Amino acid sequence: MKRVLLVSTNITREPYPVYPLGLAVIAAALVADGHAVEQFDFLASGEDESLLREKISAFAPDFVGLSMRNLDNCDSLKAVGYQAIVKRLVGVVRECTAAPVIVGGPAFSIMPERILAFTGADHGIVGEGERPVCDLIRDLSEGKEAPALLWGDRLLAGDEMASPLFSRPLVDFYVGQSGMINLQTKRGCPHGCVYCSYPSLEGNRWRCREPGAVADDLERARADFGVDHFFFTDSVFNDDGGHFLLVAEEILRRGISVRWSCYIRPQGIRREQLSLLKRAGLYAAELGTDAACDATLRGQGKGFTFAEALDANRAFVAERIPCAHFVMFGGPGETDDTVNEGLANLEQLEHTVVFAFSGISILPGTALFTRAVREGFITGEASLDSPKYYLSPGIDADAMNARIKASFGGRRHRVFPPSEGQLKRDVMHRFGYKGLLWDTLIQFPKEPAQAGE
Repeated sequence: MKRVLLVSTNITREPYPVYPLGLAVIAAALVADGHAVEQFDFLASGEDESLLREKISAFAPDFVGLSMRNLDNCDSLKAVGYQAIVKRLVGVVRECTAAPVIVGGPAFSIMPERILAFTGADHGIVGEGERPVCDLIRDLSEGKEAPALLWGDRLLAGDEMASPLFSRPLVDFYVGQSGMINLQTKRGCPHGCVYCSYPSLEGNRWRCREPGAVADDLERARADFGVDHFFFTDSVFNDDGGHFLLVAEEILRRGISVRWSCYIRPQGIRREQLSLLKRAGLYAAELGTDAACDATLRGQGKGFTFAEALDANRAFVAERIPCAHFVMFGGPGETDDTVNEGLANLEQLEHTVVFAFSGISILPGTALFTRAVREGFITGEASLDSPKYYLSPGIDADAMNARIKASFGGRRHRVFPPSEGQLKRDVMHRFGYKGLLWDTLIQFPKEPAQAGE
């Protein structure tokens, strides 16, 4: 048995503080392998390095693992990168212990060689970490040599994915901040969005957990921590195979009283499906619409039309379930005409919230990265210097941003720039509101009176 300290380095609160689910899953895998594990969250600590030092001193770990969730904040107008924080925390660990330092997480896995060299950590885990981290600790404990970077030999099947080992202090912090914690019903994504790293991180097919295992997690979180609000962090909740409906049916079969939200692909989602999800606890959904007209949807490789997104919105309104559309302007194929068309299209989305972004993060391993190199936006080498964003050569970014701002101005259910939304959320948090918060901005039409009323 070894003593392993796991550290979440994420400090972003945008759009709200998010429970470090990956850390909890790795913790569960290590405990199942016979190790003693402690979890430390830098955000929950108030970004206090002295508390990390105290944790290291008290726990005396044999290994320290650092998780890196985000490369940047996805806001081209106020870009912030996070790799320097990881490097700083590696330095803090080095000052306190000679234990090997292992870095992993989704952001690390996007640029593993560069981040490993930049941070100075001893080892890095690329992709799913449950098995590789156990293998690495075993080999190092036995005095074997191990490579600096480790990849899993295959992706886990659904029944091999560990249930998260939640930590009481972390649950208390995140429920206090956002009112919810995270769960995952499946991994992978078969869709071809040009900017997205999910297929390279989790594979290009669905790997679904048993609905019963998901329900077990919900029941355990309720029983052990009193949590009844969740966010399903699947890349897309509504898979083509209908696994998402089986999860909802299992929640209903067991009579689990929970409320939850998720990411929905606005294609093919029907009102009767939403009715089932609502009965199972769905109270709001974030829609990956991502572009506002057919030309830019094609440019982003979305695989659906704006008419389909409009149909999805109508289904949500009919079921009186709040939904929000997230839209990125300035992507491949964007022109002055498509900006105007997109803004006009967004006016058709009634009783919903729209969050707009300017530009798209350029991530290594994506089709957008290849395009950005071809068009001369970036060199062929991924850089850690600062976040890079794609903006179509067919538009003037300042003029585009001004048009979006004018279209959205003074309307509480239209948010641009992203920092404006964060300011509004911060105010609501100070008044004691928790949760997604944007769902409170939606007013549905009054239902017709029933006969005899």
